[in-house]
Amino acid sequence: MVIIGAGIVGCSLADELTERGWTDVTVVEQGPLFATGGSSSHAPGLVFRTNASKTMTEFAEYTVRKFRGLELDGLPCFLPVGGLELATTPQRWHDLQRKHGLASSWGVRSHLLSPEECTALWPSVDRERVLGGFHTPDDGLAKALRACEAQARRAIARGARFLAHHTVVGVEESGGRVRGVVTDHGTFPADVVVSAAGLWGPRIGRMVGLELPMLPMAHQYAKTTPLADFDATPEVRRPILRHQDADLYFREHGDRLGIGSYRHRPMPVDLDEVLAPGEAPVMPSMLEFTQEDFEESWQDARDLLPALGDTKVDEGFNGIMSFTPDGMPLLGESHEVAGFFSAEAVWVTHSAGVARAVAEWLVDGAPSTDVHECDLHRFEDVQRDPDFVFQRSCRAFVEVYDVLHPLQPAGEPRGVRTSPFHPRQRELGAFFLESGGWERPHWYEANAGLAEGLDLPERGEWASRFWSPIAAAEARATRERVAMYDMTPLKRLEVSGPGAAAFLQRMTTGNVNRKPGAVTYTLLLDDNGGVRSDVTVARLSEQHFQLGVNGTVDLVWLRRHAPDDVHVRDITAGTCCVGVWGPLARDLVQPLSRDDFSHEGFGFFRVRRARVAGVPVTAMRVSYVGELGWEIYADADVGLRLWDSLWEAGQDLGVVAAGRSAFNSLRLEKGYRAWGADMTAEHTPYEAGVGFAVRMDKGDFLGRAALAALPEEPERRLVPLLMDHREHVVMGSEPVHVDGAVAGYVTSAAYGYTLDRSIAYAWLPAEAAVPGTRVAVEYFAEKLPATVAQEPLFDPDMSRIRR
Repeated sequence: MVIIGAGIVGCSLADELTERGWTDVTVVEQGPLFATGGSSSHAPGLVFRTNASKTMTEFAEYTVRKFRGLELDGLPCFLPVGGLELATTPQRWHDLQRKHGLASSWGVRSHLLSPEECTALWPSVDRERVLGGFHTPDDGLAKALRACEAQARRAIARGARFLAHHTVVGVEESGGRVRGVVTDHGTFPADVVVSAAGLWGPRIGRMVGLELPMLPMAHQYAKTTPLADFDATPEVRRPILRHQDADLYFREHGDRLGIGSYRHRPMPVDLDEVLAPGEAPVMPSMLEFTQEDFEESWQDARDLLPALGDTKVDEGFNGIMSFTPDGMPLLGESHEVAGFFSAEAVWVTHSAGVARAVAEWLVDGAPSTDVHECDLHRFEDVQRDPDFVFQRSCRAFVEVYDVLHPLQPAGEPRGVRTSPFHPRQRELGAFFLESGGWERPHWYEANAGLAEGLDLPERGEWASRFWSPIAAAEARATRERVAMYDMTPLKRLEVSGPGAAAFLQRMTTGNVNRKPGAVTYTLLLDDNGGVRSDVTVARLSEQHFQLGVNGTVDLVWLRRHAPDDVHVRDITAGTCCVGVWGPLARDLVQPLSRDDFSHEGFGFFRVRRARVAGVPVTAMRVSYVGELGWEIYADADVGLRLWDSLWEAGQDLGVVAAGRSAFNSLRLEKGYRAWGADMTAEHTPYEAGVGFAVRMDKGDFLGRAALAALPEEPERRLVPLLMDHREHVVMGSEPVHVDGAVAGYVTSAAYGYTLDRSIAYAWLPAEAAVPGTRVAVEYFAEKLPATVAQEPLFDPDMSRIRR
């Protein structure tokens, strides 16, 4: 195999692969070894592990663990000086309390500090400006170039070779598979190629027709003249310091201070203008420092650290880094050229963790860490548009140190994808959030009157953001009357062909080879038995299935495995879907159709072609809110007619349009899992409480062998918690304490308007996942009492759905 790029990711990957027995590894690098001229060569090396993403925290945790054990000629590759984040505003202090909770959830040792404790660690800081701090004593500084060479030496000792000054000019492919890498010094045959080219990644990707949604951006870093109270020795003593209220970070360089800034304007870089190694004055990824962009940051730095008043900026540069629309890496195999993998948009912080995941992917078939947030194929086509990538990546740079709410929508561009119902939603005053490029209503101002007088607990400031009491009115209308939900953003696939049934039997855990008209809730597993997705499979005819899946990653997965006699097609853009749910759903739908929508004629988990108000539809009797009703699919061109007909007919029934906020509350009352939040590929079906979707007796399927090898009883479980106090509404990712120690973490949470209780689903050890167990959920440094509950919390006999 060939790895393109000998930066921190390429070196880490060569080490991980050769350790696993893949010794026929060639690493080609256009620059010298190991200061290649890419981002690794100038990176300041800050490693802060705590992240809202569990995956990114695990990547960073492994990087720290690995680099702490690395040396190069007796010199360490990691300096465990710790990290210190300061709060100079109340908003930041609350965020650091939340971050302390995240650290506890993901197993990172951390402490909240008083202003005095902060200045004890950093005496130069102006005590009067500080409200508190977040200390992670095991974070520190990675010596990137040392780590590169140390890992490369180990890989070379196992048989790998590293070739400097080999510029890649092409990638050979045939029959839909990579065959080799062409350099200016010859061609290297390979059946696996990994692009770890850093800022040059998009150029390599285009060689196989892969447009990587990433943007090189310049980031300012400066060094001061000597400080009087700093030691001239090269030893680093103070923790890495972050002043995120001013978008700044600081680290020692002997008696000088290094200052990094995200405060300046975004500085996107045209890849075609980046000089080649040997042509750049210093290195290709280091651009000339623009002093005028640093002025505001310099003043902020001097305000926090008065000792800088006697210094000036001695040197600086604008270093190129890679950004994506959501700030996450791009990992995985091309869906068009088998064997070509991407390991791009990766910072030093996460480098070894990413390399381990990619190595496991190649050697074992699947990473041990869930990587769906980083999957190369997570973006929809519209999100790969260069203008979209440019705007969102620039925004990702601006938001690096911002306090971001988990529901906070991305900035421009907006309105990229809308359902046919969008004009009516706007007339009803929909409050839109965005996901996958789709504008998704979360509640409707038209329902504000229904929320008046409702007895709802007062929510905290954080839980009140991107929420409205209108959601409660919409949830209650769904339980008491009937509501219409826009389900158009649910990704829909058509799987057809002579081998479709056998293919889906092989790919899923359930028995989908049933008579036409059947609907099956089932799972897609990886080779390790992890839940890589949950899907709904509707058999429309002998050779024609419709699948509801979780995103483009599922589409790529199914296409990659589909035999020649099976066709997998994305039909989302040409169709739409309205969910009609509630006890009066049949009263609404039946008068508009000559088809039989009775319980006897149209049972639960059944699908049929029908006409509603003259519109040809595919009606599926499923419910993710726990009420009678249907998902009604139609072609996009008649979608508005469908909506208007249902809406008009429902006026006498008290129909409402309802949004995702109510939907989330209702589905948690029923205990329905949300893949990607409640369960991922890190979890087995039995742990996640979806073992009922597995049919071990149906024959072989992907992941079956791994499930068969599992112990009878899982060591952890996903369980519902009921908070003791109504006003305690949490958001997700909070640590859960059992007997005074962190034992798990929250996945999804919402207020259950039917139960009149606050609900949180959480992962806990099996011994604590027993109904009645008392726990505490840590929320902004406060421990909130809760109890493990029996599920489902609402309508356990399913009588409301099956009426």
